[in-house]
Amino acid sequence: MKRLILLLVVAFAIVVNTDAQGWLNRLKDKAKSKIENKIDDAVDNAMDKGIDKAEDEASDAVRGKKGKNKKSKNEDTDDVEEADPVTATSSDFKRGSVIMFQDDVTAEQVGEFPSKWDMFSGTTEVKTIAGIKAINPTDNAQIQPLIKEQGAYLPEEFTIEYDFYYWPTSKVPGNDDYIGLNDMKLILAVTKDRSEFPQTGGDGGDLTAFVLTHGVCSSSEHTYYFNGDKKGDFDYSFKKGWNHVALSFNKRALKVYFNDKRVVNLPRVNQPTWLCFQVPFDYINLTFIRNVVIAKGAVALYDRHAQDMSAVEKAIQETGQFVTNNILFDTGKATLKQESMIEIMKVADYMKKNPSARFEVQGHTDNQGSDKINDPLSQQRAEAIVKALEGLGVDGFNLRAVGKGSHEPVADNKTEAGRAKNRRVVFVKK
Repeated sequence: MKRLILLLVVAFAIVVNTDAQGWLNRLKDKAKSKIENKIDDAVDNAMDKGIDKAEDEASDAVRGKKGKNKKSKNEDTDDVEEADPVTATSSDFKRGSVIMFQDDVTAEQVGEFPSKWDMFSGTTEVKTIAGIKAINPTDNAQIQPLIKEQGAYLPEEFTIEYDFYYWPTSKVPGNDDYIGLNDMKLILAVTKDRSEFPQTGGDGGDLTAFVLTHGVCSSSEHTYYFNGDKKGDFDYSFKKGWNHVALSFNKRALKVYFNDKRVVNLPRVNQPTWLCFQVPFDYINLTFIRNVVIAKGAVALYDRHAQDMSAVEKAIQETGQFVTNNILFDTGKATLKQESMIEIMKVADYMKKNPSARFEVQGHTDNQGSDKINDPLSQQRAEAIVKALEGLGVDGFNLRAVGKGSHEPVADNKTEAGRAKNRRVVFVKK
């Protein structure tokens, strides 16, 4: 009996021990699971925080903000570096309104002398540089535009433009000389004889109004002479390749621009009559020019445009009419010369600012020729002016063309000066 009880107790203990072990194992697994979940949660939270922080920092970077715990480089200092003050030079250049000469060289034949030019000395021919045609003067070349009219051709207001190719400073092979563009010179003469080169040597000379030396090796060596021997110099650094030069002359004021920057500004220069270029050395394939343009008209002389307009307004206000001898025609024809457009544009500007004003446009001739010719010619010329004004935006309804012929002279027709005064256009306000 005792043996049976003992066996039952042992069996029960085994069963209880087995259940306890299983329970303990289940308890262990459950605890382990909870711990693992907590670890996973902690890791996830940490990652979320890290991602959020990274996103915030990235967002702040995009918005240009600083981190909360970071200070900007100059946050704790009052020393803030200021930029150097900026200086500016006027770049008011504007090409004249009537082109007198133009050569872009594109139609020229490589290896030949440029057909639109004449030469005093040296060697000049058309070559290509970087695939672009250009004029290459050398051997102390002295060249000038080929203008058919004899004598002086530059008006009292004109502009000159051209491009030239600049080489950086380099040594001449075989010696210690340094070369840039060969000290190229633009020369404005004051003589009427275009058969002789207007100056020699380094100065301007009595035969020149202005001489510009540019493209030299050192930027501080750009020089100019004006009114003979008066001298100036300036600094300018050209870029390698094509550069643009522009000059404006307005009765007395002369300005020069390099790549749209004004580098020379002279208030009083003698009236030039014609121009030429000189390349004083003989280095080959070094100096190239192209896109030469000479035009009538110039950069405004201070408030010149306003003065011109007030002259028209003043004349009409005081006398009821504006008289001009600056509207010109081909001889014996009603064909307006291109340079006449400068004066016509001034009148057009006034008329457009006064759109209700009506005008009689009168054409007057001298007494050369018969009335049978002059009367209809003056009428046709007046009509040509009206047409030109309409083309500039003036209301044709306010204009009436009237040919007066030679019947109302204002000067003696026996002299050339008198006849020139009689050849006029009068705008009469009605």
